Formats: sequence, C-alpha cells, structure tokens
Amino acid sequence: MRDVGDRRSAATDVLIGALLGLTWAAGFRGFMVEIAGDDSVFGWYATFVGVLGGGAIVGGLLGWAEYIRRTGGRPHWRWLALSPLILGLLPLTVPGTIALLAQGIGTAGMGVALIAIGLGYAVGSRRRPLLRVIIGVLSAAAAVALVAMTPVISDGRVSFAEPRGAWAGLLGLSSILVLGLATSIPFQPVVPKRADATGAQP
Repeated sequence: MRDVGDRRSAATDVLIGALLGLTWAAGFRGFMVEIAGDDSVFGWYATFVGVLGGGAIVGGLLGWAEYIRRTGGRPHWRWLALSPLILGLLPLTVPGTIALLAQGIGTAGMGVALIAIGLGYAVGSRRRPLLRVIIGVLSAAAAVALVAMTPVISDGRVSFAEPRGAWAGLLGLSSILVLGLATSIPFQPVVPKRADATGAQP
C-alpha cells in the first residue's frame, strides 16, 4: 500500500508536468502564429482547450509516467508514450477542423506527435540499438524537414535569412526536440523499488 507521501509525489509530478506542457504549448502556439501570420485566429475553445489544454494534458501524463518510472513501474504504463497523440487529436474537436483535413490543414499536430514519439523511443529505450538509431535518424530528419518547410507553408512570411524567421525556425525545431525528450520518459528503464530496513518492499 502506498503512503500519503507517494500520493503527494505523484500529484507533484503530474502538476509539474502539466505546467511544463502548458508552457510548451503556449510557445508552440507562437510558432504557429508566425506561420499563419494575420490568418492566425485565437478562440476560447480552439486555443485554450485544443492547444493549451492538450499541452497541459500531455505534460501531466508524462509527469505521471515519470512518477511511475521512479516507483517501480506499473502494468501497461509504457502506453503513456502515446500521450503526445493528444496534440493531434484534441484540435480535431474544434468545429470545422475536420472539414479542413482534406486540404492538409490541421495535420501538423499529429506529425509533431509522431516525430516526438519516435525521438522518445530513440533516446529513452535501451533495447534494439540498431532500430533505435534508424528511428532516431528518421525522426530527427522529419523534424528538420517539417521546420524547413516553414517558408513554403507560410507563403513566404517566414524567411530564415531574416532574424525573425530564424528565431521562428529555432523555436519550432527546439520545441519538437524538447517534446521528444519528454516523451522518452515512458521508454526509459524503471527504477527498482527499494527494500526497507526489514527487507520488505515499500
């Protein structure tokens, strides 16, 4: 049976993760503004639920994964590595978004999520070294390619030859890499539970 201290620790990890996820999503929303320019629209549901809420949920789940990892693991806990998919799925609940998918609009979130999962596996796992290298290289290349397409996607509004455009590209690439590092948590080795002085497991 876990004591109150364990529960408090779990809550702390989840809250810290949610705060970091919220901050990440707010920063990435800034990158989206640079791409869309004046066409970027903010809405109470679309922004605070679809984007910021999604980031907070993903961060909280990865924070929970870190707590589980540090306390001996749980059955099926590694499925939390798929939590970034929420970043691609939650925006689809915004009215009108699904209709835009046929035009390729609204698919970037899912792409970022898949790249982050690939990077997380490459960084966090300790098995199948060759597969990890392959997935890591492909995921990193996909991240670079996605950001490199920014000038095209933005219809020329973003130019890497200008300071603002270079900043936007750096923001986008570093955001994807940071999400990948966070997603490595469910792939990392579990910290074994320590026995107390009597030899019993806590």
